[in-house]
Amino acid sequence: MVNVPPRIEINHAYCKGCHICVEFCPTKVLEMRGIVVAVKKPEACIACMQCELRCPDFAIKVIVDTNTGRN
Repeated sequence: MVNVPPRIEINHAYCKGCHICVEFCPTKVLEMRGIVVAVKKPEACIACMQCELRCPDFAIKVIVDTNTGRN
């Protein structure tokens, strides 16, 4: 079984650059690039969903491929 990291989608039209997602990410997957957030280390994502849950603008989605057996 292939272990595929979760995919993080960021809607930059919604992101206001508040930095909340970056601060709450326990594995430092995200970083600020200018005034918006960017994915720095996608392979480090553990799908904790903190970035998605904490984003006040609903700009982030964490997509987990359930066909890989990863929870």
